[in-house]
Amino acid sequence: MATAGKVIKCKAAVAWEPNKPLVIEEIEVAPPQANEVRIKIVATGVCHTDLYHLFEGMHKDGFPAVLGHEGAGIVESVGPGVTEFQPGDKVIPLFISQCKQCRFCKSPKTNQCEKGWAADRHDVMASAESRFTCKGKKVLQFMGTSTFSQYTVMNQMAVAKVDPAAPLDKVCLLGCGVCTGFGAAVNTAKVEPGSTCAVFGLGAVGLAAAKGWPDSRLTCKVKKVLQFVGTSTFSEYTVVRQIALAKIDPTAPLDKVCLLGCGVCTGYGAAVNTAKVEPGSTCAVFGLGAVGLAAVMGCKAAGAKRIIAVDINPEKFEKAKVFGRN
Repeated sequence: MATAGKVIKCKAAVAWEPNKPLVIEEIEVAPPQANEVRIKIVATGVCHTDLYHLFEGMHKDGFPAVLGHEGAGIVESVGPGVTEFQPGDKVIPLFISQCKQCRFCKSPKTNQCEKGWAADRHDVMASAESRFTCKGKKVLQFMGTSTFSQYTVMNQMAVAKVDPAAPLDKVCLLGCGVCTGFGAAVNTAKVEPGSTCAVFGLGAVGLAAAKGWPDSRLTCKVKKVLQFVGTSTFSEYTVVRQIALAKIDPTAPLDKVCLLGCGVCTGYGAAVNTAKVEPGSTCAVFGLGAVGLAAVMGCKAAGAKRIIAVDINPEKFEKAKVFGRN
């Protein structure tokens, strides 16, 4: 293409600072370097993660940036070393890179590419390298993708080729929304044949419906007060359905067993059921609250050889040692 090897000027929605509206600006997009692909974005979706970075995450070092990570487009040009793509290919950006060579890419248990994680600053959701400039300032690329721009530049291991006949305004959702939802059912929930499933919409109303018990027995100032996840233990008294109760040993100390309701089972289950820690494994547990300590305990029960505990509070390390940290 005529633009290959040249700086492209195009429109992009720039987030100059946290908690401020995006601004449509003219930016400069540099040519792709080694192992990079420059893409003309044809379609993009809006994910809550973009809004979270702008309005809730608000890490000052993550701005200015071009947001967007759910898109589809056409390869405009490629840098040296790129062999899988050529100008004209229809592609979707991947915010989780896949080098296909590291131990994580080869593992059936995870898709968290080692090279991809090493390349990004995940505290600000952006790579240290950016091909964007605007008004003389470097503009960060959000999650290495930045689909809120007419053109973007990405590492080739963060790009996937799609069927030339695929409608880009549809397949752009494969970059995040579809794989997240589909994976939640198939990989996380592990839905089985014959199951009965309920899927709640994830707007504000849906989340409130999922977390609030519809028939609440609590009122305050003549108003109904919802019961959070059907329990509401921040009350001196609560009403719960019998199917949501478990009887325990009468001698059990209630100030200890209360953690069984969430913290212990979440952490222990994360190690044993989700991560499926195997004998001889090396595990790292971040955060040593109830969930973290239970995860340490689960790793030990599963036979992990080395358990690394990480926390900003050094006073927690001795307790973690009791649970299995070594």
